[in-house]
Amino acid sequence: MSSKATVILGSQWGDEGKGKVVDLLALTADAVCRFNGGNNAGHTVIANGIEYDFHILPTGIINEKCLSIIGNGCVIHLPDMLREIAKNEAKGLKGWHDRLLISDRAHLVFDLHQEIDGLVEGSKGKDSLGTTKKGIGPTYSSKATRNGIRVCDLMNEDFCVFESKFRALVKYSHEMYHNLNEIDIQSQLDFYKSKREEIRPCVQDVSLVLYKLFHDANKKIIIEGANATMLDIDFGTYPYVTSSNCTIGGVCTGLGIQPRYIGEVIGIVKAYTTRVGAGAFASELTNEIGEYLQTVGKEVGVTTGRKRRCGWLDLVVLKYSNLINGYTSLAITKLDILDQLEEIKIAVAYKYKGQKLETYPANMNILENVEVEYITFPGWKKSISDSRTFESLPENAQKYLKFIEEYLNVPIKWIGVGKEREAIIEIK
Repeated sequence: MSSKATVILGSQWGDEGKGKVVDLLALTADAVCRFNGGNNAGHTVIANGIEYDFHILPTGIINEKCLSIIGNGCVIHLPDMLREIAKNEAKGLKGWHDRLLISDRAHLVFDLHQEIDGLVEGSKGKDSLGTTKKGIGPTYSSKATRNGIRVCDLMNEDFCVFESKFRALVKYSHEMYHNLNEIDIQSQLDFYKSKREEIRPCVQDVSLVLYKLFHDANKKIIIEGANATMLDIDFGTYPYVTSSNCTIGGVCTGLGIQPRYIGEVIGIVKAYTTRVGAGAFASELTNEIGEYLQTVGKEVGVTTGRKRRCGWLDLVVLKYSNLINGYTSLAITKLDILDQLEEIKIAVAYKYKGQKLETYPANMNILENVEVEYITFPGWKKSISDSRTFESLPENAQKYLKFIEEYLNVPIKWIGVGKEREAIIEIK
């Protein structure tokens, strides 16, 4: 009998608090894996009173008994990754060389990709997408046009192979983007040549590593998604999306694992809705309640430093998200942020030109003009930060959660009631 992976996915537009749930499960995990995206993601974890910020590193790297795996579906900006490691080492992270594994098939993000990201975004003017400018999209573009450079190229015994591919990428980039600044090619080559030995012990065929782990029936494997369903390149609010598959299908392609190894699929749901950057947001609140959620919830992007747009919980979004991913359970985060509201609303349906929509629309012109139907709940007007059982929550908080559970027909397994690792209710 083989082991099964527990997959943790963002169900909205990201920033749902995936890191906290991953961190909780990673305490007893044998491996925690990233399958998509790059350092455009941001997970904050508080452990032993220390706040760690992770962007490309898997959240489980705090656990010194756990492998942390970066899959082939990820893209890696090596300078930023090394800075992230150094920053977290200063906070107490130890021994990462012994437990960080990097897929030799993952693609590398270069400084030129980041500059191209800014050029493309700037050229769109008022129609800009609000990207993180981390070079993620241009790197996936290089991957798709087959002039990308992978980690295995950097690890090649003959460095000339990497050098040749890098020079070709620079030449192509200048031909495509005439405003691109001149690149100090030799300086870049010197950096990568000097740093490749630092990560060489970490570079492996992680698909093979995982295959062996899954064939041991006693292994606990966690797979954490970056970004979220509504930012998925195929199923999100295109074009206001990221450049990778953040949904369940990306797990298999981004790690090279067989579908039969997927077990539980946990959807992380913030108790209200937020998104960073541009794009349709039907339940957005641009009034004092939205400002309250932003302020009390400290809704500022870990990666970008931008304020997040805030709105009511949207079950149309979550129903669609569940349709794509097939959640076996939910984790509701930041419920405590709603503590002082007199009343709380949940979006339950969209209408367009008087007709109720059956599903979340692909057409952004429709989405920007929908009429949202809400159900209103009375607030509970008291702190829940000390609650550790469902029964100890105020009755109105229980009703709010039960409605979500019944509407989606998915059980709630965890409820976050504060920032700390311990501030969570687990429903057995």
